[in-house]
Amino acid sequence: MKPDSPMTPPLSPTLLAGMALRPLPLAPLRPILALVMAAVVKRHPRMFDPLRDFGDPVFVIDPVDLPFVFVLRPAAQPVGLRAERTAEGIAATATIRGPLPVLLDLLEGRIDGDAMFFSRELTISGDTEAVLALRNSVDGAGVELVPELLSFLGPLAVPAGKAVDLAARVARRFDDDLQLLTDALTGPGLRRVEAQAARIRALEERIAKLEKRAKGKVSPT
Repeated sequence: MKPDSPMTPPLSPTLLAGMALRPLPLAPLRPILALVMAAVVKRHPRMFDPLRDFGDPVFVIDPVDLPFVFVLRPAAQPVGLRAERTAEGIAATATIRGPLPVLLDLLEGRIDGDAMFFSRELTISGDTEAVLALRNSVDGAGVELVPELLSFLGPLAVPAGKAVDLAARVARRFDDDLQLLTDALTGPGLRRVEAQAARIRALEERIAKLEKRAKGKVSPT
C-alpha cells in the first residue's frame, strides 16, 4: 500500500462537475450524505462492527476530482459521514485518496483494491490495518449504493433507476470523449518527448562506446 502523496486527477466529467461545485456551500450536501449512510446501515446493520476493534477510527476519503473530502466514522453511533473542504486539522486514522469513480467501484466491489493500490489509482496513508478492516467490511457486505438509495423512493424507484442508468451512459460517453480529446492534445507532445528520450539514449550509448575505446588506447604507465 502506497504512502500519502499528491495525485493529479484525470480529466473527466467528475472533475468538471467538481470545478462547477467549488464555489457552492457544503451545507446542502450534508443531509444527502446522511441519507446515503442511513440507507447503507439499514441494509447492512452489522457491516461496520469489526471497525469497533479500532476504537473510534476516522477515515478521510479524498476524491481528488472533487473540491471536498469525506470524513467517515464507522464506529460512531450513528455512523458518521460528513463533507469537509479539506482534511486539514482532522486527526485521521487513515486517508484514502483517488478519483471518485474508482472509489465508488471499490466501495461496490467492482474492482480489486490491491490492483488499484499497485496501479497508483489509489493511495493510502495512516493505519493500514484499519484500512484493510474497512475494506473487508465493505467487501463482505456487498454494498450496492444506487439500488439501496433508490429503495427509499418506493414506487418511484423503477423510473428513477432508469433515469440513473441513462445518466450513467451519458457520463460514460462524455468520459470517452474527454479521453479522446486528452489523447489528441497530449499525443504529439508525448511523441516528441519519446523521440527526444530515444536520441538521448543513442547519444549516451555512443559516448559510452567512445569512452571505452579511449580507455583501450591508453597504455599502462
